[in-house]
Amino acid sequence: MKKLFCSIFGHHYAVSKKVTSHIKEYKCVHCSKEVTTDVSGNLSILTPELQDINRTLERIYQNRHSQQVA
Repeated sequence: MKKLFCSIFGHHYAVSKKVTSHIKEYKCVHCSKEVTTDVSGNLSILTPELQDINRTLERIYQNRHSQQVA
């Protein structure tokens, strides 16, 4: 039923994880479909490969910003 709602009205994405200040992961509140922003700023389906890339980016981003504060 929830997938039917999304097929009629479209997905309603909410931010589920902030990877960097520019890259975020989103999840549909109705059907739980997960997407992320790609290098162009468009939404792409969140594949295991993209999840791994996002984890790496998040780690690099956090390390870089924690060094600037200290």
